[in-house]
Amino acid sequence: MEDITLTINGQNISCPSGTSILEAAKRNGIKIPTLCYHPDLEPFGACRLCLVEDEKTGRLMASCVTPVAPNMTIRTDSPTIKTNRTNIIRLMMANHPESCIVCSQGNRCELRQIAAELGVGQIDLYPMPHYTGLEAANPFIVRDLSKCILCGKCIRADHELVVAGAIDYNLRGFKSRPATVYETPLEKSGCTFCGTCVSICPTGALSLKNAQYVGSPQNESKTICGFCGVGCSIVMGSVDSMVVEVNPSHEQDTVNGSTLCVRGHFAHDFLNTKDRLTQPMIRDNGELTPVSWDAALDTVAKQLLDIKKKYGPQSVAFLGSSKCTNEENYLFQKIARVLFETNNVDNGGYMSGRAVLNLVEKRMAGGCRTKPLSHLEKAEAIVVLGADPGHSVPVVSYYLKKAARKGTPLMVVDPRKTEMVPFSSLWLPLVPHTDSQLINGLAAMLWKRKAHDASFIDRFTEDFDVYCDGLSVLDLERVCRDTGLTMGAMEQAADLLSGKKIAFVCGNGILRQRYGMPSMDALLNLLLMTGSLGSERGGLYIPARENNQVGAWDMGAVPDALPGRRDLGGESARKHWERSWQAKISPDRGLDVIRMIEEAEKGTLKALYIMGENPLLSLPQPERVRKSLERLDFLVAQDIILNETCEIANVVLPGAAFCEKAGSFTNMEGRIQSFEPVVSPPGEAKAEWEILDLLAGKMGDPKHYGSLEKVRAEIARFIPMYVDLDGHEGLGWVRQKGDRRLFDPDGEGTLIPFTPVVSIEHKDIGDEYPFTAILGSQRFHLGSGTRTGQSDRIRNHGVKGEIELSPEYGASLSLQDGDTVRVESEHGFIEREIRLEKGLSEGLIFIPTAFNANDAMNLIGLTRFEEPDSPGWQECQVKVTKL
Repeated sequence: MEDITLTINGQNISCPSGTSILEAAKRNGIKIPTLCYHPDLEPFGACRLCLVEDEKTGRLMASCVTPVAPNMTIRTDSPTIKTNRTNIIRLMMANHPESCIVCSQGNRCELRQIAAELGVGQIDLYPMPHYTGLEAANPFIVRDLSKCILCGKCIRADHELVVAGAIDYNLRGFKSRPATVYETPLEKSGCTFCGTCVSICPTGALSLKNAQYVGSPQNESKTICGFCGVGCSIVMGSVDSMVVEVNPSHEQDTVNGSTLCVRGHFAHDFLNTKDRLTQPMIRDNGELTPVSWDAALDTVAKQLLDIKKKYGPQSVAFLGSSKCTNEENYLFQKIARVLFETNNVDNGGYMSGRAVLNLVEKRMAGGCRTKPLSHLEKAEAIVVLGADPGHSVPVVSYYLKKAARKGTPLMVVDPRKTEMVPFSSLWLPLVPHTDSQLINGLAAMLWKRKAHDASFIDRFTEDFDVYCDGLSVLDLERVCRDTGLTMGAMEQAADLLSGKKIAFVCGNGILRQRYGMPSMDALLNLLLMTGSLGSERGGLYIPARENNQVGAWDMGAVPDALPGRRDLGGESARKHWERSWQAKISPDRGLDVIRMIEEAEKGTLKALYIMGENPLLSLPQPERVRKSLERLDFLVAQDIILNETCEIANVVLPGAAFCEKAGSFTNMEGRIQSFEPVVSPPGEAKAEWEILDLLAGKMGDPKHYGSLEKVRAEIARFIPMYVDLDGHEGLGWVRQKGDRRLFDPDGEGTLIPFTPVVSIEHKDIGDEYPFTAILGSQRFHLGSGTRTGQSDRIRNHGVKGEIELSPEYGASLSLQDGDTVRVESEHGFIEREIRLEKGLSEGLIFIPTAFNANDAMNLIGLTRFEEPDSPGWQECQVKVTKL
């Protein structure tokens, strides 16, 4: 693009053609005031404050919507411009209520700031305020539209950034206002309560509903959201060490920019719950009693070491956290392996289908670890497979909807009609558990059309002929029967994908299902066949459920891999860490979290140290888990909230929430984000890394870190993929290093093998449990709901987690919205209200997780994903009875 030269305020400027005058001025440090402009939004020209003057013609122009032209001579501060700006501000303020003293925006109000810069105090105009009253029906947002200046930012953010379309301009003239269709309440509209409109509003027209504090916060600090694995950059406002509000950081190089979701924006009030742990406690005569840190750590050290000495290293296990920092998970697994000589270490990431993720890791040899979400908008075609990102990882859904709006073909493969379906080019409502047949069927159709990338296959893969043999004999008629799809739908899907690089967004519908392994193998084969891996125009995106699910694995908090995802069974990997730690490492795979429960049941596991996880709420068959943990000789729970697991522990150690400590998280893209504390931990609580450092000293470890910087330096030194962690401010990336030629910058390395096409025989559904229940998350809760369940705003919203049934099935049982049913599986039952919902196929029901103490886990069996006969954790067979 050709550069254009112009003059602004006597300064010669060069910029690309198409640049607006406002952008050209900003890039060169020339300030032009504006209220309706935002760098993430299309320019709108509503406020007219950004007026500039063309010195040659005297013409006044809105600089945000006027592109630069050759040899322009622009003034941004001429007397005419100043007069016009001042009058615009005076008119706005005449239409604005005089409530600055009690407004929550305070000195952050952009209207007030510009008025001060222009020297506008008294407006000398007849006041024309239009009082509308406060609208505060929901627990998230307060609307005071008497302060609205009609800048349109909220509407444009809703349409352009989160692509919800919940609000638009309504009425005309003085009555004009942003509103929902027919002025329905926000809670009955398409609003997802992401809060983007609140954070982008320049005045106090939209504000956070806050029962704890009114006004501007005393301090604002940047950190990383502690909920899902997107890793949003946020700014937290605090007063007297209490977090009172959260907003996106609005920084351009972050994953979320100016957006958040309802959890990230509004659910952080859980930090101020009365159930926060503030003191170490030891169980005495059946009751948890506060003690000093020395007493608690001495007890933990003595009990764990005594049990190891008496029963051996395999009698002790460590369950780390996909919510704790990289540094904390590294120290945690190091204590297990060095001081206790055991690989019995795992983290909550197992519950998100790590067994299937392991398959990807091994086939790609570590080559798929970084994948920026921004590349989704460059994809030639997108397939959302077994994922509902609008609820699980909402920021990912924004990228998908923006790509679809730009014309990228989007296909949704899901038994349910998810929120992505209205944005899709095609929805394939397949029968649950038939994903692998569908993928293989599509691959066979593309292969017959010669729509495979022969050059890519020759350069980077092997065994394609074996794969083709399987595709050539695939019975497409049977694929249609098994999946419940018509041949026409299959042909339409093949048309959509033919000749394109494909981006797959793959969720729990694959990772946690019965046939997750063969489905992922089939998916990787299809990605290889179309040459979609290793390209910005395609690839594999796997949303991470927890904020540091990726980092906990990278740090070695798993039973079968050492830090850096080095295979525990590999002698070279063990030798590397033995030299690094000056300790002997067992080659034997440790216990994963399910095996820990099973071994505790048998009585062979005697002690368990849990950091930042609540297995009594997150695992299937919670009563079985409770009985298992109660059989232990010693249970340590280190957490921030007095949860169900803490209530049965022998020792409880109070940790710090993410915003109360320094550390780093690694998000689903492979982005390493460091952060500093926003507030101090409550009471005597400490950061987990500090607790672990002190505990290791009590156990006789001569290495005392004493600072987080030393832990980071060790990680960066011994884990090459984390070299960016040491000495990099804020942001780094996992250094992708694998053995495959595809991911090697020099084009060297091994080829990626195709796997044979696998035929799956489905079991018949019995008469006793004739319906398939699909378990899934809703946007208001995360995981088991341990943290979001403590949010007053989430609780007050009144979402009940109703079971969803199709109207046809509801009619067969004489059910109406709000009726209560019992849903029963072979493992247990739950009782909840129901909601009739279109978009569910015959024989399916949907059960939201995390509600009612996550009772949905009563329906699922406690099985390991790796077991051949495991039914998975995503669906189960049930019967439904009206109560």
